[in-house]
Amino acid sequence: MIKIYHNPRCRKSRAGLEYLKGKNVEFEVVEYLKNPLSEAELKDILVKLNKKPTEMIRTQEEVYKKQFKGKNFTNDEWIRIMTENPKLIQRPIVLKDYKAVWADPADEIDRLIK
Repeated sequence: MIKIYHNPRCRKSRAGLEYLKGKNVEFEVVEYLKNPLSEAELKDILVKLNKKPTEMIRTQEEVYKKQFKGKNFTNDEWIRIMTENPKLIQRPIVLKDYKAVWADPADEIDRLIK
């Protein structure tokens, strides 16, 4: 089953969702701002993305600029920060089985549904 971590207020996330709808595959939508990820879930997603936490942080968010910019944290600390401030997580993220992609641009989803 494909899962998309989605923020309906984000243009890129909406584009990813629309792209996925056009692929005729079953999927589940997770609005991660309403249903925040646990630290374990985020760690699992990062492994599937093959990314470090710092690679998936939205540095243009106000909360990042005010509280975290220029500070050094361990990967575990960044994961905790991201779960406490889910707006900081890049989106959309699409998972299938043991792989995941950051679907920006949306056609990155094709890497999962070939």
